[in-house]
Amino acid sequence: MILDHTHSERLYAEACQVIPGGVNSAPRSILPHLMFTSASGATLTDADGHRYIDYHAAFGPALLGHNHPEVNRRVRDLWDAYSAAGVGSTQLEIEVARKIQQHVPCAERVLLCTSGSQATFHAVRVSRAVTRRKKIVKFQGCYHGIADSLLLNVASPADKVGHCDPGSAGILPEVLEQTLVCAFNDLDNVEQAFEWHGSEIAAVIVEPIAHNVGCLSPQPGFLEGLRELTRRHGALLIFDEVVTGFRHHLGGYQTLCGLTPDLTTLGKAMANGFPIAAVCGRAEIMNHFNTRPGGDTYFAGTYNGNLVGCAAALATIEMLEREPVHARVFALGERMRRGLSEIHQRLGVRAMVAGFGSIFLTYFMEGPAITYTDLLRNDGARFVDCRRRLIDCGVFMLPVNLKRNHISYAHSEADIDRTLEAYEHVLKQVAKGHS
Repeated sequence: MILDHTHSERLYAEACQVIPGGVNSAPRSILPHLMFTSASGATLTDADGHRYIDYHAAFGPALLGHNHPEVNRRVRDLWDAYSAAGVGSTQLEIEVARKIQQHVPCAERVLLCTSGSQATFHAVRVSRAVTRRKKIVKFQGCYHGIADSLLLNVASPADKVGHCDPGSAGILPEVLEQTLVCAFNDLDNVEQAFEWHGSEIAAVIVEPIAHNVGCLSPQPGFLEGLRELTRRHGALLIFDEVVTGFRHHLGGYQTLCGLTPDLTTLGKAMANGFPIAAVCGRAEIMNHFNTRPGGDTYFAGTYNGNLVGCAAALATIEMLEREPVHARVFALGERMRRGLSEIHQRLGVRAMVAGFGSIFLTYFMEGPAITYTDLLRNDGARFVDCRRRLIDCGVFMLPVNLKRNHISYAHSEADIDRTLEAYEHVLKQVAKGHS
């Protein structure tokens, strides 16, 4: 059955009259043009009243589930207690920074901002300030926000891999020239970049797990190799843990892999959907920011450390401290991945299941999936088609090629089982060639 999205389409048409394209963030533009009116726990409800088990989780923040009552209560408690004074710091800001300092290994000092893009922008800027160097190393397929020096070689087509592939018009070529793009999991490629440009490289920035393209896990020795190379050449190592931080562990993936970067960026699951992010790292680096007298690197923002985000972050972190959130979502993730693999095997579908912890997805290809170029073998048309068909089955996974799925603390084993049933039904539909 194909669901009727009449009201969603009407709202979308109305939005297009005042908002270019009808959305305020490009990745939100999908087909069908769903417009959601409410969210609760593991479910979303659209303008036509259809309910969906949600695995998109707003690109990952909703680790505890949508509208978690404890997080919302802490935010509501603020209304009569605080205002945005715009001077000094609040107790909430201090408490959030202390929590990050307590849990994240590299976080000797912490600064709060409002988005992951801001955090990565500041991490790169301070790296250049500290090292007095210009060049940055990033990896093909990894996304680090909208800053000009980082928005390139993200979702590149095959003919652009190995070449400069800007993610937007309006980026100055001379800015792009200062970014070196290497292959994720290819340490030889990174060593070559340092051999040619070692004295010019300020930092290497990496998603410790490349979740922007689903899930490329680091091969043994890859992250350790980046740590050794940056130390040897006097560059900084930045872990972009906007996705992995808090979703995989209170201390981020760096705690799980036992490797400490110089700087870390955090966001998304940090506040279960409320706007807040952070950049943190070694004190000698963080002290370059001009929030400290004598600092030479500018850091400011009207809503940095906003109280709504801080209250939500504090509530979320405290929940992660006292409840078995990670144990539960990891177990549900394993149940989902195992179930998907069994379906592929039973139906003889050429596919592989990837993921880590609470994250999962299916690549329609045979393995391995180690570098971005491996993922070019994925059948993107089938990937998107299956997800659009799942929408008609009441399961929402973002219908965009290579995008990951997220399980929350609000999901149940019954949700996983129902999703697996819907997925098997969809694969059988595709196999029969139904429209």
